Amino acid sequence: MDKLKLKALYADLKPELDIVETELAQVVLSDSALLTDAALHLLQAGGKRIRPVFVLLSAKFGDFTIERIKHVAVPVELIHMASLVHDDVIDDADTRRGRPTVKAEWNNRMAMYAGDFLFSKAIASLSHIDNSYAHELLSDTMVELCLGEIEQVEDKRSYDLSVKDYLKRIRRKTALLISVSCELGALAASVPDKQRVHLRNFGYYVGMSFQIVDDILDIVSTDESLGKPAGSDLLLGNITLPVVLAREEPGVCRLIEKVRLGDTSESTRKELLQELRSSEGLAKAKRISNLYLEKAMEELKSLPKSSAKRSLQNIALFMSKRKF
Repeated sequence: MDKLKLKALYADLKPELDIVETELAQVVLSDSALLTDAALHLLQAGGKRIRPVFVLLSAKFGDFTIERIKHVAVPVELIHMASLVHDDVIDDADTRRGRPTVKAEWNNRMAMYAGDFLFSKAIASLSHIDNSYAHELLSDTMVELCLGEIEQVEDKRSYDLSVKDYLKRIRRKTALLISVSCELGALAASVPDKQRVHLRNFGYYVGMSFQIVDDILDIVSTDESLGKPAGSDLLLGNITLPVVLAREEPGVCRLIEKVRLGDTSESTRKELLQELRSSEGLAKAKRISNLYLEKAMEELKSLPKSSAKRSLQNIALFMSKRKF
């Protein structure tokens, strides 16, 4: 995703996001120099800060006070960061966003400690919000996220993965945290319940569409734009929707069998990408992503007109229609 283009869609939030960024840098400090260094290493790698943006925009429908809302925006980003650290251990990834991962810079053990540290800091940050449902919501999401990580491990090299199981996995791994970001922002700003539910549903549908597009991009993008070899998800054994929907096609089926038997050579990767890029499975995956996007837009129709609503619409369209 072109981060500069995306940031232009919420440029008016820059003052509030700068406050969130400062708070993030303060929250990850600890008595352990190692933990602080590892957390700052991940934080300084940057990122789109999509989840805090959804918190801020959802809060704009209610009583918006940045000194209160930041205590919701920070924990959702910390949880996202923690999940990335754990993912890099699971996938044995050495780089993320063009920088060495925590596991590569230190080791797997340090990466797991750093992820746990960020989870605990997320809980501590939310403690400033006096709302028992908000705490219940965040803790339930953390449990679901962890279950999603375990499912990813269990599903590795499950070449017979069903569409239902794939959708359940990305619900836990991606969609729920985006949905909760919207709902927590609304809760912290005392947004009316009906509007809060629409924002929650919007976040869920956007999250599902976003992850499917991410999995499509792993196939259709260039190595340069991805910052890693295209098709690396499949070579690592992570079966995604385009593969599930294309695996019965003869050319794809033959090459997946080669990968299953251990052939992850460059020639096999390129041949498999060529087959997947022209497959019906890819087109079907795009249609499913668009259906989720349509559902997200439908939820926004019930919200009052505002600049925040326009920003949510524009960001959702950009996230789900991006080409790289």
